[in-house]
Amino acid sequence: MKNLNQFLPVIFVVLGIIVYSTVMYFYQKRLIKTLTEEEFRAGLRKAQLIDLRDQEDFKNGHILGARNIPFAQLKTRSKEIRRDQAVYLYDQMGVRPGQAARILRKQGVMELYQLKGGFKLWSGKVKKGL
Repeated sequence: MKNLNQFLPVIFVVLGIIVYSTVMYFYQKRLIKTLTEEEFRAGLRKAQLIDLRDQEDFKNGHILGARNIPFAQLKTRSKEIRRDQAVYLYDQMGVRPGQAARILRKQGVMELYQLKGGFKLWSGKVKKGL
C-alpha cells in the first residue's frame, strides 16, 4: 500500500495528460476539417492556401499557390488572412494546422481546412524557391 501511495501522484499526472490530450484532439477536430489530397486539391482555387512551415522548408518546395506564414509568426501575421474566404492550411506532417485553427478562429476565421498527412504526403504540383 505504501508503494502505491508513492506512485499515486505520477499516475494522476499521466492521467491528466491523457485527458488533456484527448480533449484538445476533439476540440481541434471541431475547429478544422481534415481533407484528403483529392478534396484539398479540388478546393484550392477558391481558398487561401497557407504553408505553416518555416521559410527554409517553404523555399525547398511548397504546394503551388501557397503563401508562407510560419506557425511561429501566425499570431502577428494573422491580419494577412481574409476572414471571408476559406483557409487551407498545411505543414510538414499535419500537426500544426489544428493549433493554427485555434489562433485563427479567435481572429474570426471560420472556414478552416487542413491537408491530411501534410506536405509530406502531397503528390501534386510543387514549386521550389520563393
